[in-house]
Amino acid sequence: MKCMLSTQIGRFRLLAMAEAVSWAGLLIGMFFKYVVVQNEVGVQIFGPIHGVIFVGYVVVTLLVRTPQRWDFRTTFLALVASIPPFGTVVFERWASKRGKLALVG
Repeated sequence: MKCMLSTQIGRFRLLAMAEAVSWAGLLIGMFFKYVVVQNEVGVQIFGPIHGVIFVGYVVVTLLVRTPQRWDFRTTFLALVASIPPFGTVVFERWASKRGKLALVG
């Protein structure tokens, strides 16, 4: 089995999942900061992590659009999916079901 990072599709899928997980961490950090204990540690940890992963997702999205032959609509949806929590996972599943994340030979 190939390493997930050895293909553009694998990198896209990994970053889509990581972006969603980092969103969850940031949301939990915000909950603790604003609701529970007014402690910023969770946001200070997950904020930068989420920021780096978010930028990575945007970059990998722009890198896979040409080899995957994404039109403007698909590319736009992939980029917009990075904004709401867990949207990248929803997009990845949608794109997989429609053959938009296929190995291009």
